[in-house]
Amino acid sequence: MRSFYLLRPLDTVAHMPRQTYHAKPGEIQAEWHHLDAEGRILGRFATEVATVLMGKHRPTYTPHVLSGDFVIVTNAAKIVMTGKKLEHKMLKRYSGYPGGQKTESYGTVLEKDPCRVVREAIVRMLPSGRLGRQIETRLKVYAGAEHPHQAQQPSTLELA
Repeated sequence: MRSFYLLRPLDTVAHMPRQTYHAKPGEIQAEWHHLDAEGRILGRFATEVATVLMGKHRPTYTPHVLSGDFVIVTNAAKIVMTGKKLEHKMLKRYSGYPGGQKTESYGTVLEKDPCRVVREAIVRMLPSGRLGRQIETRLKVYAGAEHPHQAQQPSTLELA
């Protein structure tokens, strides 16, 4: 007995595999979004911002193309860290020289430069490499409620 599939013509469009969409560089238009960090938990907020920066919130997301949006984060000084992370969690940096590793607690860094704490949390969730550095330039973090990007007409993004 013949198989059912052998009786049909082979050039039928219904049996053709669907093509996966891949965005080309420069094809996706970047938008500007504004996010308020006041009262938000640092890690959860950073994952949401990194998702928007990479473009994973769009149906046209392509991993190897710069397909994300610009994100403006305000009120970085009012970010919240749960537990005793302000005293116990350390932010490290290394100059590349012997004895050049510096460690500071998140509490002291948050007092001195709150933008650095938020920026580091977000940037470390981005891909490493050339594309990650391009994505990082689209992140703008400010300690207060004011920002100089009103001309771009950013839309206020409400995340869960």
